[in-house]
Amino acid sequence: MDNKDYFVHESSYVDDNCEIGNGTKIWHFSHLMKNCKIGENCNIGQNVVISPDVVLGNNVKIQNNVSVYTGVVCEDDVFLGPSCVFTNVINPRSFIERKNEYRKTVVKKGASIGANATIVCGHDIGRYAFIGAGSVVTKNIPDHALVVGNPARIVGYVCQCGNRLQFDNNKAVCSCCNKTYEKKDDIIIEI
Repeated sequence: MDNKDYFVHESSYVDDNCEIGNGTKIWHFSHLMKNCKIGENCNIGQNVVISPDVVLGNNVKIQNNVSVYTGVVCEDDVFLGPSCVFTNVINPRSFIERKNEYRKTVVKKGASIGANATIVCGHDIGRYAFIGAGSVVTKNIPDHALVVGNPARIVGYVCQCGNRLQFDNNKAVCSCCNKTYEKKDDIIIEI
């Protein structure tokens, strides 16, 4: 931690060998554990735990009361809503150590996870996907998908800006930012 161009609230702890990018802010009662890598201009809210070896890209925003466990990677521009939940072992037992069974979860660029959503380990969240509040993700989520429910299911698609897209003949133009998309075999492509 040679770089000091970031802010850590006095009530938070940062363990040895953490990398923290310029402009990042770490707020009250948070704990960054050893060997985690935090990008530039991240905002880590109150009561957040970043476990060992977690990687966060640039501009990641983590709201209050989130634990990001070993095995989770958040790419650039990811939003993690208040009290969302990650897991890292598929069949935990308190009396069996399963640290060698951690499953990787990647939250890809620009994705948003709503408040109180649960992401079961080993499932990736696609670029710019939007996970609705309280949803339970039990499978991979494609790029731009809007998912809700338990288990989470696709109910639509969203633009890079987060606005819901309306497709007509497999084409959509965002009513907010005018980006244009095409749907091919349930894959959303910006054109």
